[in-house]
Formats: sequence, C-alpha cells, structure tokens
Amino acid sequence: MELFGKTRVMVKKGKVVEVGEPVAEWCPVFSKTSGVSKLTSHEAKKNMEYRIRELGMFTPQRRFDHGVFVNFGASEILMTALRRGLLDTTVTVCYGAGTVISGDPELVQGMGALMSGLIETEPIPEVIAGIEARGGTVLDKKKARIDQACGLIKACEMGYRNIAVSLVDLQDAVRLRAIEKERGINLILIGAHLTGIKNEEAEALIGAFDIVTGCASRTVRDIVLPVIQMGTSVPMFAMTQKGKELLCERAKEVDSPLLVNTMKLPVLPEHKQPKPLL
Repeated sequence: MELFGKTRVMVKKGKVVEVGEPVAEWCPVFSKTSGVSKLTSHEAKKNMEYRIRELGMFTPQRRFDHGVFVNFGASEILMTALRRGLLDTTVTVCYGAGTVISGDPELVQGMGALMSGLIETEPIPEVIAGIEARGGTVLDKKKARIDQACGLIKACEMGYRNIAVSLVDLQDAVRLRAIEKERGINLILIGAHLTGIKNEEAEALIGAFDIVTGCASRTVRDIVLPVIQMGTSVPMFAMTQKGKELLCERAKEVDSPLLVNTMKLPVLPEHKQPKPLL
C-alpha cells in the first residue's frame, strides 16, 4: 500500500517488511491527526503499524467498525450516499479481498477507513468471510484481484443501476465510462490517490470523474474546475452535478459547523497545502 506521502509499504503476515521513501514532506491531514511534522519512511512504518494494531489491517483480525476518519473522505461520501439512497451499491477495494461490491454503508466505511492507495493484496479468508457476513461480494476470492472494471460489470449483473466506483488507476476511467454507456446505468466515478499524476494524464482523464481528491497533486490543483469543493488542504472536488449532490448529502451528516459561500474555485490557501506539491 502507498500511504504517508505516497510511501510504498509492504506487509507480510501482519508485519511491515519493506518501506520506501515518501515523495512528499508534509501533509496537513497527518500533521493534524497524528502530529507528524515531516513525512519520513520511519513515520510511515509507525503509521502502518498503528493501522495493523488498531484495525487489524492486512491480518485475519481485520475490524470493519471504524467510524468516520475525515469528514469528506471517499469512503465517508459513499457511506452517506448509500444511507440516503443516492446509490444502490459501490465497487471499492479492501486488502485481503481485492475488489468488493457492497451496498452496506457501514461495511463500505469500515473497509475504506484509513485506506490509502492499495496496490496489491492476497486473499485472507477471514477478511473475505467478514465481508460476506456483512452482505458484501468479493469479486475474486481465490486471488483477491483488484479489477474495478470487472467489479462494475459484476455489479451490473447483480441488477444494480446506480453504482459508484472508486479508482486509483485513472486509466480505468475510460473503460468504466464505456461500460456505463453499454449497460445503460448511472455511474459515479471517484478518483483518489492522485499525488504525482502528470499533466497530460490529468487533462485527458480528470473529465471522466465526478469527484476527485486533491491529494498532494499540483497538476490537479492547476487544472481542476470544480462545481463544488469540500476542504482546502487536501480538498475533495466535485466535477459534475452528480458529484455535487453526493458531497452536499455528505455535508448534511457532518457534525461540525459549515460555511457555505459562492466564489471562484478552487480555493487553496498556500499555508494549508501539502509540501511539496507534485
């Protein structure tokens, strides 16, 4: 998994066995939630060990009862959309299971809480059983394959029409939009883990998404023209009216006071942005 400034971390049998170097140096989210003033491989390892210890990440003891982590994270937005009937189901990912189809709000949030960019995983029978016990469908129980396009097709075959899919591989967006057209469904695409995306990729692909995260991407901040923005440090941008509706519904469930105003977007106070932007 990539976390903490896109540091690649490998876990085997519940132990961190390999840690790369972060590409960013400071993240406002982890500065606030974890008190980390500089992103390093050592801090990434500590954070991964915290996730293993507290949530059972990458272990058979995986918990699915974690509540809200950030007000406008991808899993939190999907959780609210399912609760309020804007979606029939979602196609997301979970380590130990790969691609998962689920319409249960708590399961979607439980799988997505503290989840960063999952690159590869292997099947963990206990995790798969936990997902299935909560009504989720694992696309590939033998290999825990991550394949969001096949997950979307499976969701369509199960009879769902209003479906949201989260992606970290933006190249999949074009294929998913083709499936939407072929199947005559209503698809919401959320693009996450965009740190380091190149300008030509972003310009070509960002228009395919309904919601994108700012992450530590300078490119996204430079070219995005959102219809609504949630947050200013690691912002969530709605690019379409459908995305706007999901973010507005999520806002209704946020306990903290909110300021709603009209202005030119994006709004990006320099002192709040991750450093460096990539």
